[in-house]
Amino acid sequence: METLIPSPSGHTNTKRLLDVLSGKPVDRAPFWFMRQAGRYLPEYRALRARAGSFLDLAYTPDFAVEVTLQPIRRFHPDAAILFSDILVVPHALGQDLAFREGEGPVLDPVAGVADLTRLSVKGFHDHLKPVYETVARLREALPDDVALIGFAGAPWTVATYMVAGRGTSDQAPAKAWAYGDSEGFQALIDLLVESTGDYLERQVEAGAETVQIFDTWAGSLPPSQFARWVIEPTKAIVRRLKQRFPNVPVIGFPRGAGPLYVRYVRETGVDAVGIDTALPADWAAEHLSPLAAVQGNLDPQLVVAGGAAMDDDVERIQSAFRGCRHIFNLGHGFVPNTPVAHVEALVRRLKGGEE
Repeated sequence: METLIPSPSGHTNTKRLLDVLSGKPVDRAPFWFMRQAGRYLPEYRALRARAGSFLDLAYTPDFAVEVTLQPIRRFHPDAAILFSDILVVPHALGQDLAFREGEGPVLDPVAGVADLTRLSVKGFHDHLKPVYETVARLREALPDDVALIGFAGAPWTVATYMVAGRGTSDQAPAKAWAYGDSEGFQALIDLLVESTGDYLERQVEAGAETVQIFDTWAGSLPPSQFARWVIEPTKAIVRRLKQRFPNVPVIGFPRGAGPLYVRYVRETGVDAVGIDTALPADWAAEHLSPLAAVQGNLDPQLVVAGGAAMDDDVERIQSAFRGCRHIFNLGHGFVPNTPVAHVEALVRRLKGGEE
């Protein structure tokens, strides 16, 4: 059992993030940060060196719990997000995966329908038991006012890595398959819808109070393909989660979707939507806030810069969403060279002098 992290004096035990997601009034906008656990923290780097590899870090509950809790101790945000990776799903389906220094994730490519025979849901949950254990232990260890977010990658984004065998700048390998053999590619997407839905359900059963679906490469698709490969798979996962857990909110993050954000929110059924740095906050407040809670969209590089540049953009975002259901976050995750002192300054501003 992990040592409980106490809530700061003066905090109530209400969870602001869950209140905003359910439409309840809050005293201030809740905040958390994508990649709030990670390489910008010295304690993370020390633990990563002890673990030996990224996968050992993610699959060892002692390590994964500690990494998740590190930013909670430093900054006490309104939510913790499970420390893991979107590629544990294809790994659990049987695709070889390694994280190489300086390269990132490397997978044995699934280049066509014939390669789908290498993938199977058999043993899927056994492989992911350490993740579910991490979720359960986090639920017990977190302060009463900090919500626990589970997550998974959306089928389109996960498929882009599976097909290319690594991250790419244009997702061309996945597009080539999807455009040239849509029915074959659909078989991969269907497998990912099934397995991702299973994975998120298990996270909720273990203690996740809300989940986020990361579609990092949604914006790489043209409008003619967006509905089939982004909206429809996400809609299927959301529908499945809502059937079993109607009171568990789902946050979608179709990064780079631009004006297609509106259609995404309307058709997928998500309760909240994360917006990237390129989407104007005032546009999002006008067009998205009537449909769902909105999360985002501070540029992570502004936190690297800090000072007046960061403060001005924080004010811009807060002003745009004043009176709206808003969760303060970044437009993407913290980068490794983010100064901890700048994150501390950001948190102080967001808390507004709160003790």
